[in-house]
Amino acid sequence: MAQHRRRRTTALALGVPLILTAAGGLAYGVLPGSQPRASATTAAPAWATATADGFASVNALGQNGTYGGRDGQIVTVKTLADLEKYATASEPYVIVVAATITMDPVGKEIKVQSNKTIVGSGTSGQIVGGGFFLGSGVHNVIIRNLTIRDAYQGVWNDKEHDFDAIQMDGAHHVWIDHNDLRHMADGLIDVRKDSTYVTVSWNKLSQDNKAFGIGWTENVVTDITIHHNWIRETEQRNPSTDNAAHAHLYNNFLEDVAGTDINSSYGNYSRGATRMVLENSYFQGFKNPVIKDSTASIVQKGNTFVGTSGRNESGGTAFDPKTYYAYTLDKTADVPALLKSGVGPRSSIGTTAAASTKAAAATTLTVAKDGSGQYSTVQAAVNAVPANNPSRVVISVKPGTYRELVKVPSNKPHVTIQGSGGSRNDTVIVYNNASGTPKPDGSGTYGTGGSATVAVEADDFQARNLTISNDFDEASHQDIANQAVALRTAADKVFLDGVIVSGDQDTLLVDTAAKDKLGRVYMTNSYVIGNVDFIFGRATAVIDKSVITLKKRWNGTSAGYVTAPSTAAGRKGILIANSTVNGDVSSASFYLGRPWHAGGDASLDPQTTVRNTSLSAAIKSTPWTDMSGFSWKDDRFAEYKNTGAGSGAASSNRPQLTDAQAAGQEVADWLGDWTPSSS
Repeated sequence: MAQHRRRRTTALALGVPLILTAAGGLAYGVLPGSQPRASATTAAPAWATATADGFASVNALGQNGTYGGRDGQIVTVKTLADLEKYATASEPYVIVVAATITMDPVGKEIKVQSNKTIVGSGTSGQIVGGGFFLGSGVHNVIIRNLTIRDAYQGVWNDKEHDFDAIQMDGAHHVWIDHNDLRHMADGLIDVRKDSTYVTVSWNKLSQDNKAFGIGWTENVVTDITIHHNWIRETEQRNPSTDNAAHAHLYNNFLEDVAGTDINSSYGNYSRGATRMVLENSYFQGFKNPVIKDSTASIVQKGNTFVGTSGRNESGGTAFDPKTYYAYTLDKTADVPALLKSGVGPRSSIGTTAAASTKAAAATTLTVAKDGSGQYSTVQAAVNAVPANNPSRVVISVKPGTYRELVKVPSNKPHVTIQGSGGSRNDTVIVYNNASGTPKPDGSGTYGTGGSATVAVEADDFQARNLTISNDFDEASHQDIANQAVALRTAADKVFLDGVIVSGDQDTLLVDTAAKDKLGRVYMTNSYVIGNVDFIFGRATAVIDKSVITLKKRWNGTSAGYVTAPSTAAGRKGILIANSTVNGDVSSASFYLGRPWHAGGDASLDPQTTVRNTSLSAAIKSTPWTDMSGFSWKDDRFAEYKNTGAGSGAASSNRPQLTDAQAAGQEVADWLGDWTPSSS
């Protein structure tokens, strides 16, 4: 086979949108050499004119609610210099962050001035290594839809630096909404020195020593609303509220996960002369979930406490929030699911919080082998989904083993298949076709892709809480190929959550509908089991917070390859992040990957990145290898900050990303304008 090589002089680059497509189809771009501006002939999109709720909506101190930079120009920024230029300007601006921007130096806090909206473009707006500071008198500021992360200096509980995500000293009328704040060095949000008329809503605050501090003066001034925030894996200040005149906390989810490095010391704390109303919030696993000083007040209503311990206090009198603004409470039992799917940056910030998280109830079809459901096979339920269905259809599968082939065709989007049992082991969809297995109609044999137990060709597909398996018996069928796919996806926006995908060779095929089509797959909280090229294909695929289990071959030998990407040039390939690779196999017997130039196509540019992942001793010290005459060194293979016995230092045979390169290879960079959410 003739070899055609592309030599690369630069490392993997971060791709960012050249143009921002706004809500309603309005496009706002930047012409070369010109100042970014909004079209003068069209109305501003909804996300540019959004206004705050809660205390940030109250007319006071000469400010009529909080609307940010809606009266100014819309500008799109992709560099630190431009972000700082517009954020510190005296004029109003809506500043759209359309790239990952790294602060220099680490810990830098941009001094935002009044009348600004700073909003992320889809999920691509990220601030790394620093944050924002709102000084005395700064007002009418909105910070939305951003990821602000990674200013900590080596340890999660860094106490030597004061690098916050968002800090206010004497500001008023501020709205912090739909952000992902994590891994900073001190606190995530500080509302200090009599800052007031603040609303903090629909944010995820996680992986930090101090989540959220309020107060630090003797004055009892601050009015603040904190609602629909997911506070997870933070030790203290969740929040700590000191001398707040009115603190209204509702529909928040505080979660401390057992067995992690970060343990909560307390949850909501009412200090000094604070008057707090705490409603319909959900506390999971927290120590001292609600505490107060003897001088402070807490009025609790409708809260739920699961697995908590220690102090849970209330007492004194507070206030009626509806005296100041209108609001609607969600049911406490719904809070964890509602927030897990609804907090943080959204792919379309133009939708309201209610619209983006409370979609119309999905149609549910039930499957049960024993006849107690509407259908006895999964495929029968898929067949019942109407063609071109406009909204979510959930196929709820009762526990059992379903030996069948399942295909979700391209004209049936928005389908969820989920097991209804107590674990993902309870509901199993399994079959045993392989490449070379005769088709039952006598029309030939299956190919690799055709061997899949479950084939997904429809966009916006979800699977959860079940096992998808191919149990082809290689030992008994050495007369045909060993490729036997458990799950094949050939669609965009495929979300796999809490599943097991199990096989031997070619277990998980992440494909696209065509070579020129984008196909994104996000797998989390899951297991993939196999031995040869068992995560492969040309999709843009993320394996996040999951376990990749290495399996011996049919004859008991240990040798294999985790990934075999066949990525098209200019696209992102396979990303394994925040996961574990292990299994009962011999040491130094598995490669992390090799380049699959499907059909000998030299125009392909296969990519696998493995980062922040624990690698067992089964991984070879030279973890990449060639395939079918194509050298892995001519394609895109790299690691970043992996751990475990199978990790290793940078060398010519073991490329490692720099910190700057890694900042452009985050999960969000792979997913672009898509934020997977359960529905």
